[in-house]
Amino acid sequence: MNATGPRLRWWPRSVRARTALAAASATAVILAGIGWWVHHDVYRESTGIAQGQAEGQFLALVDQLEEGAVPARRSTVPYEIVATGRHGAVAYGGGMEEFAPGTRHVLPAPPKAQSPAPPDDGAAWGYTTRPVRLPARPDAEPGDRFGKDGGTYQVMYDDVRADELSSDAVAALGVAADAQLRIYVVVLPHSAEDIAGTITEATDRLLLRAGLVGLVLVAAVAYFAVRITLRPVEAIRVLTASVTANDPRERVTVPNTGDEIAALATTINTTLQRLDDAAAQQRRFVADAAHELRSPLTTLLTSLEVALAYPERTDWPAAALTAARQTRRLQALAEDLLLLARLDTRTPAAGPDTVDLTALASRLAEQYPLTEGPLTLTCDSTAPAHAHGNPDEYERLLRNLIDNAARHAAHRIQITIRNHDAWVVLTVHDDGPGVPAEDAERIFERFVRLDDARSRDQGGTGLGLAIARDLAHRHQGTLTLTLTPRTLGACFQLRLPQALTPAEE
Repeated sequence: MNATGPRLRWWPRSVRARTALAAASATAVILAGIGWWVHHDVYRESTGIAQGQAEGQFLALVDQLEEGAVPARRSTVPYEIVATGRHGAVAYGGGMEEFAPGTRHVLPAPPKAQSPAPPDDGAAWGYTTRPVRLPARPDAEPGDRFGKDGGTYQVMYDDVRADELSSDAVAALGVAADAQLRIYVVVLPHSAEDIAGTITEATDRLLLRAGLVGLVLVAAVAYFAVRITLRPVEAIRVLTASVTANDPRERVTVPNTGDEIAALATTINTTLQRLDDAAAQQRRFVADAAHELRSPLTTLLTSLEVALAYPERTDWPAAALTAARQTRRLQALAEDLLLLARLDTRTPAAGPDTVDLTALASRLAEQYPLTEGPLTLTCDSTAPAHAHGNPDEYERLLRNLIDNAARHAAHRIQITIRNHDAWVVLTVHDDGPGVPAEDAERIFERFVRLDDARSRDQGGTGLGLAIARDLAHRHQGTLTLTLTPRTLGACFQLRLPQALTPAEE
């Protein structure tokens, strides 16, 4: 059982359901954020409304004092007017009576004015706002505005000099002519909460209904939208499931939408094409290998059958020589096929060995057996050229190139090695008939022989150049045929990443 199965059992397996759940969850988070923002904004606006009510009450009190009228106790906002030289409040209302201000005033009186009143320049009244601690009330009842323990409230206040008012106003207020009056207006947070509560209660119900409906709609739209979108994917899955190794030619239909589904269909078709090509190449390889194995086996079997049928007339040394030659061909072919199978695994070259290709090429040039006519093999390079890799595989690569050149060269094979930038460039050049331009890549295919190399005894198995290129790729290099005029022969160029010399390391 999958270890993660029990943990994710609650998670829906369907892409449609997962998308709908993700969309609904995202919508819920967004709606929750919108709800919080609405609450915050409503409370801020309600606080502004309460502040505006207090400011309006304050300005109304100022106007009443200037007119000489005593403000009424009935008020939506608590207020208190106190004066120097007076024990009780000049006026109060809006809930301040809960502190019994008839015998004293709740808020502190202003300091006595020290200078005569400045001339009236018609400037508007201003006020100051600061937090004030109201006293505790042991006799408070539930529902009182200020509560039993009092608390700190924002209070608007401003001072008014009695000598700025008319004599009738001073007499009506019952203050001395040189008294300093202070107007207090309390900003109650309960007012903002009451306003906000009324608004948010209706807003909450509306948001809740709209949110639930919105979640259902978003989930449904996401579910069916993904369902419609995934229909081509389901068609691709069904068609891909019908592809078998025996018939890999099936292809999916690419929708004419230009979106990710079309890209997926194109990629699947490309992958199926590669698999089809690989299967066809494998079939050709098996057929070619069987054909190559059949030729020496047929020759070997025929020679042995003839020798056994006519033992008295058989040249047994010649028959043994023929059998040995065909057996060597079978052995070489088997080794080549095993090496190709290993190279097809695409494993990187093993070992961090550093090989001097110049020394390796010079040694092969000295030891290579040249038995066919006046043929010379030279390596005209002396500077070291180091590359990382397996020495045996490098030797097999160079030997295959030399074997191919020896089969086609007329008189001379030349090996040149040089260091170019970060690469080691090795060329094997012969003076044979050369290779046509149209066959420059075909000669690296497996079991390919050109017309002038059709002799199986002299032309090899047709795997040498294919193995050489695979070995070059295995060592992060390249092997190409440099096109030259046919009169100049064939020139194979090997490029390998250059390695640091032991001294440089």
